[in-house]
Formats: sequence, structure tokens, C-alpha cells
Amino acid sequence: MPRRIMKNADFEGMVETSDEWIVQRTGIRQRHVAADDETTASLGEAAARAALDSAGMTPADIDLIILATSTPNNTFPATAVEIQNRLGMHHGFAFDMQAVCSGFVYAVATADLYIRGGLAKRVLVIGSETFSRILDWNDRSTCVLFGDGAGALVLEAQDGAITDRGVLAASLRSDGAHKDKLFVDGGPSTTGTVGHLRMEGREVFKHAVGMITDVIEATFGEAGITAQDLDWFVPHQANKRIIDASARKLGIAEEKVVVTVDLHGNTSAASVPLALAVAVADGRIKKGDLVLLEAMGGGFTWGAVLLRW
Repeated sequence: MPRRIMKNADFEGMVETSDEWIVQRTGIRQRHVAADDETTASLGEAAARAALDSAGMTPADIDLIILATSTPNNTFPATAVEIQNRLGMHHGFAFDMQAVCSGFVYAVATADLYIRGGLAKRVLVIGSETFSRILDWNDRSTCVLFGDGAGALVLEAQDGAITDRGVLAASLRSDGAHKDKLFVDGGPSTTGTVGHLRMEGREVFKHAVGMITDVIEATFGEAGITAQDLDWFVPHQANKRIIDASARKLGIAEEKVVVTVDLHGNTSAASVPLALAVAVADGRIKKGDLVLLEAMGGGFTWGAVLLRW
């Protein structure tokens, strides 16, 4: 996480808002904001090194890096190759994946396919964002929601007929008809500028619970399980009300839901791995646990991945 923490009260002199207003509508109490010397690449490198240490590996063990981000350091090359170089890794390959807040879920599913296809044995999957760079700090409907950060994990191929470890099932969706509900109003090919994040909050909320439920039920069906079989639900940390409503609709017990939105805000593609990291570090998620990851983002994109930790 970036060093700087912004509390809700810090916004009161910037826009018309209050701690009570933000907490009531989103559940967010604080978020981290990157300093000038903190970038998507530097945060992603730190998360990558933490994941490698946790896995007992070095960059030499990795064949592929997939970075989920909507806030790259440069238009090109991919920020993944910058992280690759920062790690001192000059073999294998690396690329960015852009699915906004669903990026990490998409990246995990993609990494699983590369492993199953024999193109990689160990994949470093990173979600890293500096959304503070694309916020309109005069827009209270968006600037209070987002934060910066990075998280990562390692997926490794194992020999033999293993049917109940690692990624068990996944369901990914998108629908570009909803583009104007959550987007950035700039880009190299349109305005030649970075632009700012724009969102129709009520429209996003209206669609979120139904879409999330759709992919999760598809994932449950593929794996042949029900919500009662889950040990942990690690959703995208966008809004506490969306998280609560989704869990209720799916019949997932409140005590099985990992929530970090109060501490991190919405960190887009970094939110799922950050929440996952918190739950692993505090001992909730243990080896052998059945864990469901879920996210929805601009596009719209949405998806779920079921894994055995």
C-alpha cells in the first residue's frame, strides 16, 4: 500500500461531503493514495516480491507475469515488462490485462489457462493500480471512492491428476453496451489525454448485484457446489452495500465474507488480491480452504473464480 492514508474527513475541505455521508453509502473510512515516487510499477513490484517470498520462490522460478491494471505507467510498453525488469527477470514473458476492476479475476483465469496449456509452469499474477491519477478531485461522487495499491499471487503447475487444488472453475463476462456508465473520458486515440474517471453510480449499483450473482452461480454450477460449501468469499471491494446484497442473494453467510473496503476503498484490479492477502495474513484463509473471488468493473466486465487454496 502507498504510504499516505486519506481519511474521509480529509475530503471535507475539498468537496461537499462528510465522513458520515461516505460511510453510510459506501462503507469506506479511508484509502491509500500514491505519492509522486509511487507508481503502478513500484507498487506492483513490492506486491510481486511479497508474493514470491510467501511462495518461497525467486523471479528465476517465474515463466510469466500477468499484470491487471487500468492505470499503467505508460501507454506502452506494458507495465508488466517494467515490473519484470525491476525484478531482474530477463527470461519468460509478461503482459498487461485491462478489464478494469475485474482485471485480477480475468488474470487468474488467464494464468490458469496458460498453465493448463503447457505454456507456463509458474505465473506471477499481479493487480496494481494508481486510480488517484485519473480522479477528478472536484467530483465528490467518485473521488471519495477510490484508492491505490497492489496485490499478487503465484500459480504453479503440479504434476499428476489433481482435480481439487488451485483454480477449480471460472466464469467471465462483459457487455460493452454499458460503457458510458463507468469509463474514463480520455485516451490516446480519442482525446490524446489521460482523462478522468466518470461514473453513473446508481446505474452501476442497479446492475451490479444481478451480474455478480450470474457469474457466481455459473461458477458454482461448473464446480458442482453450493454457497454452503464455500469457506471464504473474497469480493471486489467497491461498496459495502453491494457486497452485503450480493452475499445475501447468494446465501453466503456474513462471517464468510472478507471485507476490506473500509480500509482500502476501491482499488480496482488490486482490491481482490489485497483483500485476499489480508485474510491469508490474519489466518482466516488456510491451505485447503475453498475460496471464491469475484469482481465487476467498467465495460461492464464481471467474473468469478473458484479456487482451493
